[in-house]
Amino acid sequence: MPITGVYFIPSMPNASTALPAVTERLRAAFTDEELTPIGRWGLEQKLFRDTPGLVPASANSNKKPSNPRYMQFLSLTHYPTHGFIYTSEPADQSATATANATPASAQSPAGTPATATPNQSQAQTQTQNGITNPNTTQTPDSPQMIMTTVPSSSYTSLFQHFTYACQPFWCHRLTVTVPNGIVYDVGDFRVRLGDVRQTFPTARVRGTVVEIEWRGPSVVESLPVSQGQDENHGGGVGVDDGSSLNDSGVDFSFDAIEESDIEAEYLATAQLIREFWGRLGVEAKEAILVPGLGKEILERLRRLKGGELSRKEGLSGFGMDGRIGEVVGSERFEEDLDPSAGTDVARQFMEVLRFNR
Repeated sequence: MPITGVYFIPSMPNASTALPAVTERLRAAFTDEELTPIGRWGLEQKLFRDTPGLVPASANSNKKPSNPRYMQFLSLTHYPTHGFIYTSEPADQSATATANATPASAQSPAGTPATATPNQSQAQTQTQNGITNPNTTQTPDSPQMIMTTVPSSSYTSLFQHFTYACQPFWCHRLTVTVPNGIVYDVGDFRVRLGDVRQTFPTARVRGTVVEIEWRGPSVVESLPVSQGQDENHGGGVGVDDGSSLNDSGVDFSFDAIEESDIEAEYLATAQLIREFWGRLGVEAKEAILVPGLGKEILERLRRLKGGELSRKEGLSGFGMDGRIGEVVGSERFEEDLDPSAGTDVARQFMEVLRFNR
């Protein structure tokens, strides 16, 4: 799973987008030998929001209104074997997760958690669920988000299920697409850029999105999907179908890798991506070290080090809670070598697009 960063440049309705300017900045910052167009790409994101309660709130009620919950469906052409679903965790489960993340030293003698600052609680929960971003913190009232992947054959039917059967609880708010983006190889980076167009409920242009993928040496990319994985297995040639499963050229034993090494690589690569974007001199909204980033990589490392990830398990896939061979829509990931591939970049796209509507 490559380490990536996503940037979004919003645009006003009926105005031109930043795509020509970003493309020109790329050409100005890099020579023709470094900037190589290699193909096309696209995405489609569908956003749901929970509906308010049918019973009106009492005028005398002091109860604080609950925060909105979201559910997003995302498909990416460079990860064609599965779709992504990202949803808000129920508030009671978020509170339980935060309580479980509180260290024993922070508990009172009676066994009840002692009062902790919002930043401390959030940092503990985020460390447990993925790579910690040292520069930003999520607001205490924001619910945790849950990521899962489903086979591409089940993706559309699940969306239709939530559209019709769950309409009283979830409302389809909008759909946006990148219909014909372009892909460039730029040295050790792969850049995907395109215009984001809203297709539902009304057609309009939303802005320009840019994905920057690090393709240089990487320990993260070298982690095998399974212990029996063929080292020469990789993605197709001439098609932008994502990164190969083990093409970084890093020779190592995963027994020597610690979780702190993975986190350090995410942080270092994020800095490289920010420096790359800084050369373009374009202001944009950034999504790099988002909550939950790297969760699947850390879980894979734990299974590899524990000797629990076999060839059969690697082919079966992972469910939303890390269970092996999870069945989604009565189908297994039989043809998908890595059902968790792309979850990091999916989080980044959905984080940046959810709040730019």
